[in-house]
Amino acid sequence: MKNHRIAVIGLGYVGLPLAVALARHFPVIGFDIKDERIAELSDGHDRTGEVADSALRASSITLTSDAADLKGTDVYIVTVPTPVTADNKPDLSPLYSACKTVGAALAKGAIVVFESTVYPGLTEDICGPALEKASGLKAGSDFFLGYSPERINPGDHVHRVEKIVKVIAGQTPEVTEVLATIYGSMTEAGVHRARSIQVAEAAKVIENAQRDINIAFINEVTMICQRLGLSVHDVLDTAGTKWNFLPFRPGLVGGHCIGVDPFYLAECATNLGHHPEIILAGRKINDQMGDFIADRITAGLGGKPSDILVLGLTFKENVPDLRNTKVVDLIEGLKKRGHSVVVHDVIADAAEARHEYGLELLHDLSRGGYDAVVGAVAHEAYATLTDSEFSRLVRPGGLVADIKGQWRARTLPDGLSRWEL
Repeated sequence: MKNHRIAVIGLGYVGLPLAVALARHFPVIGFDIKDERIAELSDGHDRTGEVADSALRASSITLTSDAADLKGTDVYIVTVPTPVTADNKPDLSPLYSACKTVGAALAKGAIVVFESTVYPGLTEDICGPALEKASGLKAGSDFFLGYSPERINPGDHVHRVEKIVKVIAGQTPEVTEVLATIYGSMTEAGVHRARSIQVAEAAKVIENAQRDINIAFINEVTMICQRLGLSVHDVLDTAGTKWNFLPFRPGLVGGHCIGVDPFYLAECATNLGHHPEIILAGRKINDQMGDFIADRITAGLGGKPSDILVLGLTFKENVPDLRNTKVVDLIEGLKKRGHSVVVHDVIADAAEARHEYGLELLHDLSRGGYDAVVGAVAHEAYATLTDSEFSRLVRPGGLVADIKGQWRARTLPDGLSRWEL
């Protein structure tokens, strides 16, 4: 096996676990533009929780924020985020920036692999020319492109990068085989050779769009059940007794994948002259859920302005990631209806919440007597709240609003009312 020298560009939720896994088999440089991120990782701590501190300290990975250190690398793997703009258009600025950085270091014969979620054609039609411009080299002859979509599920320590099938595609069959060797060395599940880079791109973007549409269906069913006075969780538990019923659950659909990727597929469709009705309908329903839930909680409070505590701000339970969290839509919906809202999150970064959303997180839960407590994110610390904690946090006659169904199996203290989806 050739001892490839690999550089991973972007050390977030995707890049860091990949870099650490690859470093068990190859010399790896981990690059990130943020000096503070490199300093944190160099001290042996990953704030995302995706890599254990012990594994990080034991890794042979070389960490840097100096782009000059990328020279001499023969395989570059780009794992930067692909967000959307305020009007839900693909924001390719992180990709362009990464291409400029990598292009400046490129030498003949190098391979540049993209793991970022994109729409079909973007790697070859946009990233390739961007790399050519930055390097003065020609894609397909001087250097080569590849695509291997990320499948990281934040907070999931079962389906880790070492345990999942890696889809790979190269600009040539020879590049595909190089990628098969590299990725195959670090994953127990093996690799799947896609027929082309565009096939791999399309497969990735529909993975999350499919989940988004399925959750949108359940969210619409939830809206119907609310008007019927039924708990959708009861309905889903009953429907789930059929062997082929799909186990999707309702809620706020945010994050950097499911809440974003469908817009990349929609952009591709629109550029081809096709209006993507189902994809955009699913996004519309899911984007309405925060306001819908705020309306239902308000109804549960009798429509009067109330003092509300929201528990959880991150986009997912037991993960500190605040990117594209739809809890902010719920908070805005509650405030719009005249409520006073404070927010606590046991693992979110308070400075990031302030910077990204203008929200001041409570330092603790010492205060009590709220008219309502809203379980927005099922962090373990909230799912295990005791009776005495509920009784202190919620005034007598107050409301416990359970969005995630995390308290369904428990009996609440006397005098508290319950609302759930």
